Amino acid sequence: MARYHLGWEDERGNPSDAGGKGLRAGLCLLACEAAGGDWKIAMPAAAAVELVHSFSLVHDDIQDRDRERHHRPAVWTVWGEAQAINAGDALLALARLALAGASVPSKTLVRAGRCLDEATLEMVEGQVLDLEFENCDYVSVDEYLDMVGRKTGALFACSLSLGAIVAGAGDQRVGQFDRLGRRLGVAFQVRDDVLGIWGEAEKTGKPAGADLQRRKKSLPVLVALGGSAGEFVREAYGAPEDVPVELVVAAMERGGVGDECRRIGEGMRREGLELIAAMDLRNDAGRELAEAVGFLLERDY
Repeated sequence: MARYHLGWEDERGNPSDAGGKGLRAGLCLLACEAAGGDWKIAMPAAAAVELVHSFSLVHDDIQDRDRERHHRPAVWTVWGEAQAINAGDALLALARLALAGASVPSKTLVRAGRCLDEATLEMVEGQVLDLEFENCDYVSVDEYLDMVGRKTGALFACSLSLGAIVAGAGDQRVGQFDRLGRRLGVAFQVRDDVLGIWGEAEKTGKPAGADLQRRKKSLPVLVALGGSAGEFVREAYGAPEDVPVELVVAAMERGGVGDECRRIGEGMRREGLELIAAMDLRNDAGRELAEAVGFLLERDY
């Protein structure tokens, strides 16, 4: 089940190539290099953070009732919810084992382990809030940004922080990477929410409008509720029957919701680039991190 979720095998155990972007792992390696270390020593940390991310996705798919992941049936739809929970738990344990294999001093390993565990806990807290928001009559944009700063931002921050930690960076430097990672994580989630409504299913791997069908309070919905489309969206979300996705999307477009989400995303881009500039990186890592900021806000999958 774990190998299937990671994209290495199909449901019958045959070799497959259906993995995700590996973005968090890549950021971990890049941060290690940016902090003056050899990226190879960060491989166990990169594997660990990617496995934590995978654990969260297996459980999230169950909680969100998402039936597809990367254009394939989600683990729980193939093996059932109980076994999928076991698979997610196993991935979390494998993450800790992966990190334990890092060839770094014992004090550094303890520091890295604490970073990973704290980020995992914060990520779970964010997921708790996300699920609670579905039953709230009102959620502000600020509350949403705090939630995604935990649910998504914490693990992005951990990815960069772990890379810096295994490179031997001090607390101040690690703190800079942490702050940048949180901005990147929020930017990633903002774009993810936009793609959840306007993305192409063949690229995103999820049905178009799935967030609306679930009455999920993603950023575009919250922006819409505070604007001219608010009344229509509020009525649609409160209706006992299925949400009319096409009508809700049309109301959002008339209300300029997409433009406002892009404005918020551009603010994230500026903040991320300013943080990178303040870090005064001396190698190619600064340029590559800036490119990562652009990718997070412009990707279509």
